[in-house]
Amino acid sequence: METKRSHVVVRRGQLAVPRAIGLVCAVAAAGALVSGCGSTGKKETGSPKRPVPASAPATPSGSLSADQARRKALVPSASVDYVQALKAAVAAVPASEPIAAELKGTPASPYWNTAVATADGTVSDVRVDARTGKADQPQTESDDPGDKQQLAARLSEATVTAQQAAKTATDKTKGTVTSLELGDADHGNTDNPAWSVGVVTTDDWNETAYEIDATNRKVLWMRVEQS
Repeated sequence: METKRSHVVVRRGQLAVPRAIGLVCAVAAAGALVSGCGSTGKKETGSPKRPVPASAPATPSGSLSADQARRKALVPSASVDYVQALKAAVAAVPASEPIAAELKGTPASPYWNTAVATADGTVSDVRVDARTGKADQPQTESDDPGDKQQLAARLSEATVTAQQAAKTATDKTKGTVTSLELGDADHGNTDNPAWSVGVVTTDDWNETAYEIDATNRKVLWMRVEQS
């Protein structure tokens, strides 16, 4: 899932069916006599039959898109969830609170790309191993004063925590949280801060994206990402 935010980026034809060539001989039914078919050029006796249009072949059962296959490989490889990752990130940056997390990497080396911020709007990126929970050295972002002021205001307005926003999403879609980020609401008639949350369902490996008001936990928008 990709969202457009001021600090950390947390992301996200029709088949041509050949026409039937020629007519297939029909079995005589209900007393109707067939005088010929195929390339003989003779017409059938009785009522003419309309050709049945060809239909597009169904998607093979169990087939996955590239994104679904990637989620299927990556999500089970992470033994550390977003809650543990954010705790590790906050511990690495004193007096901070979480504002973003996204599961990334490969099945052999999964990690959480997290971000935390202090009250003055200073953001630090912290990479957390998704298998051991170990946090790397924080990297402070060099935001300009305007961005820091905007984030500080957003933090002061947000009363819904990352974990509460994630629970709101998973109460509606049972699955694994793979991304979340605090930003400004893009949907609904509100200027409030909002959490973007991505939930992957392990029965079909789709991702459902939610936008949740960070002041009242109201769901402002949701969409299932099947591809």
